[in-house]
Amino acid sequence: MRSAAGLVIAVVLTGFTALLLNGTYRFEGPVVLPVTSSHGLHAGDVALLLGWAAAMAALVALVRRPGP
Repeated sequence: MRSAAGLVIAVVLTGFTALLLNGTYRFEGPVVLPVTSSHGLHAGDVALLLGWAAAMAALVALVRRPGP
């Protein structure tokens, strides 16, 4: 059951992250990594990806924790 809940959480977090990466928001910041001539990775995207990575690491730790 814990693995299934972890999978659902991971899918939802990843979906929200993808929506935020593709959207335009007020505090994007400068482009730090151009991807195409009209798109790139903004400073705000880096913070978003770091938050996603931290959330995924915490989720893995919770799912793999022994016990009930």
